[in-house]
Amino acid sequence: MKVLLSSLGSRGDVQPLLALALELRMIGHEPRVCVAPNFKEWAESFGFECTPIGPDVRKLTGGTTSQMPPPRPSAEQRYQLAAQAVRAQFPVLTEAARGCDVIVGAGALQIASRSVAEALRLPYLFAAYCPAVLPSADHPPPKIGMHYPQSLPASANLALWAEEEQRWNDLFGATLNEERSRLGLAPVASVLRHILTDQPWLAADPVLAPPGAATDVPAVARGAWLLPDKSPLPEPLAQFLASGEPPVYLGFGSMRAAPQSSQVLIEAARALGLRSVVSQGWGNLAPIDAGADCLAIGEVAHDQLFPRVAAVVHHGGAGTTTAAARAGKAQVVVPHLYDQYYWAHRVQTLGAGTSGPASDSLTVDRMVSALSECLHPEVTTRAQGLAGRIELYGARLAARHIDSQYG
Repeated sequence: MKVLLSSLGSRGDVQPLLALALELRMIGHEPRVCVAPNFKEWAESFGFECTPIGPDVRKLTGGTTSQMPPPRPSAEQRYQLAAQAVRAQFPVLTEAARGCDVIVGAGALQIASRSVAEALRLPYLFAAYCPAVLPSADHPPPKIGMHYPQSLPASANLALWAEEEQRWNDLFGATLNEERSRLGLAPVASVLRHILTDQPWLAADPVLAPPGAATDVPAVARGAWLLPDKSPLPEPLAQFLASGEPPVYLGFGSMRAAPQSSQVLIEAARALGLRSVVSQGWGNLAPIDAGADCLAIGEVAHDQLFPRVAAVVHHGGAGTTTAAARAGKAQVVVPHLYDQYYWAHRVQTLGAGTSGPASDSLTVDRMVSALSECLHPEVTTRAQGLAGRIELYGARLAARHIDSQYG
């Protein structure tokens, strides 16, 4: 059976797909992947056929806030960009899906994938990496450019989801239905609900991110899709870890970072007598001086690094949050956008870390306070206890379900 796995986004969107692809291949199926061009070479390194889709995401999310793109586009420009993005997805996904038996789309920007599956008469599965993207009275919708408090009453959350549904219709509805008409398909009334399907899968850990009470997620689909990585740590990093007390990990993944972010993070760690490992990421974080208490690193296996640090300070991506929880490490989440505020809230709620200051309000004092709370013995003990409750085989369960239903 040939299975097309598609997702638009950064590394955190691609890595779970590769985990599922590996599990599918292990039971005799032939996965193909469709991801942003930044990750084509990575996907192919596993031996998967890969079709690039969408723009260079590093240009959209990387760099520093002093290198921000041009001013926010007007409403008319946003509609034009949205239309172009949707139209571009259809031919790429149609070609990638030829000869396939099933399509799996992950992430809410999979606007064309369900329609392509329908036109090719293929089964379609949608997976979310976070329950916050699924409409529910239990939480507000995540948004780019702003966020809602996680403590709103159910009525407020439902009202916000109704507004969000209308926003998706306004932005993508006309173009999506135009493309569907060209394929001989009926129009859809709700873009968002069309994308999410009637029974979305939730590729997230059920302890870290339980589905909302109003969200009908099949139990078989619960559990993060984790990509094992046994790559050894680079020798300079291994030597640094062995040369003193466990450092604190500092990294914002694929997020933009303010020019002063490194200064704030490192000085906060130093104020508490902590060494630092700074993950450069797409925000180009770096040491602020030649001090021996700080080391800059590129991409390394979180599986190998996180068990050896004192705490994890990060942006709140689904993958990094789960990796820190698996390692039993307390974490400080510094949310930047979208679902990262949800993950910060969950870490705080579970008592396994701290919801730190948002990225646009970082100060040394705030980070010292957040790190101090994170390193409190009660918090570190709860983080250690959480590690044993994380579901390790979500990708395997998902692959076996696909095999049993469609193989």
